[in-house]
Amino acid sequence: MARPIRVLSLDPVQLRELQTMIKRPKASQREVRRARIILARAQGHSQQQTANLVGVNRPVVAKWESRFLKNGLPGLTEARRSGRKPAIAAQIRAEIITQATSPPPGRTQWSSRTMAKAKGVSHNTVQRLWRANDIKPHITRTFKISNDKNFEVKFWDVIGLYLDPPDRSLILCCDEKSQCQALERTQPGLPLGPHRVRTGTHDYIRHGTITLFAALSYLDGKIFRQTAERHTHEEWLNFIKHLEKQTPVGLTLHLIIDNYATHKHPKVKSWTKWCNQRHRKQHGVERVVMHFTPTSSSWMNLVERFFRDLTVDCVRDGSFTSIAELVASIETYLAQRDLDPKRYVWKAEGQEILRKIQRAKEALAKASEKN
Repeated sequence: MARPIRVLSLDPVQLRELQTMIKRPKASQREVRRARIILARAQGHSQQQTANLVGVNRPVVAKWESRFLKNGLPGLTEARRSGRKPAIAAQIRAEIITQATSPPPGRTQWSSRTMAKAKGVSHNTVQRLWRANDIKPHITRTFKISNDKNFEVKFWDVIGLYLDPPDRSLILCCDEKSQCQALERTQPGLPLGPHRVRTGTHDYIRHGTITLFAALSYLDGKIFRQTAERHTHEEWLNFIKHLEKQTPVGLTLHLIIDNYATHKHPKVKSWTKWCNQRHRKQHGVERVVMHFTPTSSSWMNLVERFFRDLTVDCVRDGSFTSIAELVASIETYLAQRDLDPKRYVWKAEGQEILRKIQRAKEALAKASEKN
């Protein structure tokens, strides 16, 4: 006489969950197979019949039936496996991470290979651990915190012009890009193409340098410029006079500039004083007002952002056979830019910048104490 088949009993909730698991689009095949096993046993099929229906061996059916009887639906989930034991000791792993900031004597930084050799592991292991902990010894970011005693006063003086420009005025971010080199590559490079990067020779012929004086109008992005062979106070004064002639009268020119000595030359101050006196008599307002950024804070002058674009787009990768060719290339670039001026807008909150600077000073102080 055959042994009677023991039928699994399911409550309505379990039955609904198992049916939903089978129909779920993103359910794994393992989950669906286990749900079918339990449903088949609940329908009165024997373990062998269930195995034939689902396409598994009878011991598999017995295993998941036993887990279901013991733990219910949670018993059908995959138990966590212990996995392979780590091949690297926990102490070695910790040293690879913590010692990444302490280079060996005679070196300024670890490389993955030098660290691997020191710890007796592969460089791939070091790279994997550093990547998982976002450690990048090969990357260095430059910085400079201003030590200007009047930093905050100068800071708000400049930022105030960006955030709340005064009436009847032009905000001009001014500076000179000195030492623009006319470099001629000794051989023509290959152009950019599919699966091929652009190339250029590492050696070159120097044909001299020029200085580009530029004033970026903050409100509309227009660039006033002049080129000169040098960048003494005479060229700077000529550029200010150029600005005074090129801009409408009756407006005050607020010049945002750095602390370069030529900007503060006595002749520059004398001419500025004379120009303001004349303009004040005629129009009731001063003509030229200098706003100096704090020392080591050129990032506050938005013309530096323009200089970066000019360098990348026009100067750095070019090949010029003469100064005249370099100047012509710059003028062509600026003429195209004049057709659609790009305005650089200051968006950062002043108080947040000051908080960041304060945090940086505190971090530097702690680093000095450790050293």
